[in-house]
Formats: sequence, structure tokens, C-alpha cells
Amino acid sequence: MSRSTGGVMGKGAISAGAVAVLMLAAGCKAAAIDTDGGRPSASGEGGADDKPGASAPVTPAPDPTPGRTEPSRTPGPSRPAERTGPATPTVPPKTLLARGARGGQVRELQARLRQVAWFQQNPTGTYGPATAGAVKGFQGKRGLPRTGTVDTVTWQRLRAMTREPTRLELYAGGGIPPAKPDPRCLTGRVLCIAKSSRTLTWMVDGKAVSTMDVRFGAQYTPTREGTFSVYWKSRHHVSTLFHTAMPYAMFFSGGQAVHYSSDFAARGYNGASHGCVNVRDEKKIAKLFGEVRKGDKVVVYK
Repeated sequence: MSRSTGGVMGKGAISAGAVAVLMLAAGCKAAAIDTDGGRPSASGEGGADDKPGASAPVTPAPDPTPGRTEPSRTPGPSRPAERTGPATPTVPPKTLLARGARGGQVRELQARLRQVAWFQQNPTGTYGPATAGAVKGFQGKRGLPRTGTVDTVTWQRLRAMTREPTRLELYAGGGIPPAKPDPRCLTGRVLCIAKSSRTLTWMVDGKAVSTMDVRFGAQYTPTREGTFSVYWKSRHHVSTLFHTAMPYAMFFSGGQAVHYSSDFAARGYNGASHGCVNVRDEKKIAKLFGEVRKGDKVVVYK
């Protein structure tokens, strides 16, 4: 008997399980099965809490992708509509300097080109063939059009590669505007010598008569500063110490004199004197030598 009963019970259990499996496969929740073999309630939810007329709770739809959680979406700002109008035209570079130009900006251009070894001469302030050739070389090396004229793009590139030229760099070949006269130069007959501008200005009663480029002594043989007077003039002087010619010499402090220097004329500021004030323009100092008198004042200042 027990074996037969077990067989009957086994068939009942299999039937109930099969029903549940079929319902789950259909996507439905299995109805509650009364353990006493009764029918499920009409609502589909068995148990004592089932009340007539009560609406059945809504079952959420299963996630189409098991194990995946749909991220929450936070609405962001709306993207503005793209404009499809005509593109802004490119502004062509503006020409700043070209051949024939003169002035301070040309001198600065030449000094900057000299810093990057494209201009081998001293700045002159005149935009000639040598300057145009240097600009072409600089442009070609940087992949810019080789026009030989300086436009805004070329100038900005050159400025980015160089520093602000000093006054002495701008006037490496001379021609610096004379410095403001020292007050001691404003009365009488004076050789007014300014180290800052490397100029000698011959002044009479506060008025400049002529100005010329000069150079001074080296670090260990500096030109003395102060107020002096011309005590000796020697037209064809030769140094007894260095055995070098000192034409148009006007001595003002010991062995230091104002005189013409052929070395200064040839080498410029690459050289220096042994303390004297060298003049490179022979014509100017020859005229000055004829005008200066023994006893005239000499002022050397920074």
C-alpha cells in the first residue's frame, strides 16, 4: 500500500510542478496552489489577504537583458543648432616693411636679424638689398613665403625668437643720437664726451657745433671721467708707449687724448683703446683739431 500511495503522490507532484514550469515559461507568475488540493483563487493570488473586489498589483515587466541595470538619465542642456553660414574669410598678412623703408623700425629689424645670425652688417636703418636677402633667408628657414618683405606673420615670428635690442646693438656701427649734455658742457668751449651714447659733441656756449662717434678704453685701461682741459695738441703724434699713430691728438689727462684711430675706422666697436678717446671719422676730427684751442674744457661723463 505504501508503495502504491507513493506512486500516486509522485504523479500529483509532477503534475503540479509541470503546471508551474509551463506558466513561468509563458512569462506569468504561478498561481498559489492550495496545499489541500483546492483551486487557486480567482484573483490569481492565494492566501487570506485576498479580498473580493481588490485590484491585483501590477507586475513590472522583466528587464530584457538579465543582470543589466538601465542607468538613470539626467536631462542636460540642449545643444545649440549648428550654423551653416559662410566661413569667416582669412585676413591676409599685412606688409609692415619693404625695400626702400628707413627709420628706427628698420634698424630694430636689422638688429633682431643680427641676433639670429641672418644679418651680418651693422644696423643702418635703411632697408636695402642686404636686409631683403636676410629676411628671405629667415622666412624660408621657417617655411614662410620668401617675399623679402616683412609682414605681420614674419615680424611676430622674429620677435618671438629674439629679445629687445639694446641701444648699443641698434647702433653697433655708430650714429647713436648724442646723450643729453652734461650741465658742465653748457658754458664755454667744451669737448662734451658721453660714454652712454659713445659720442663727442663739440659745444660752444651751450650750442652743438658737431658730433662724432667715439670709443673708449678697455676694462683694464678705462677712459677717465671728470672735467679736464686740453693741455697739448699734436697733429702727427705717435705713441711712445705703444708705437702707434695718434693723428690729431688733443691731450687732456696724462697720456689720454682725443685722436683719430684707423683701427676704429676699420674694426668699429670690436676693438678698444688704451684709455684714449678714439674718433673714427678723419674728416670730422681734422676740422675739430683746427677749431679746438689749448685750454678748452673737456668733460667726460657716463
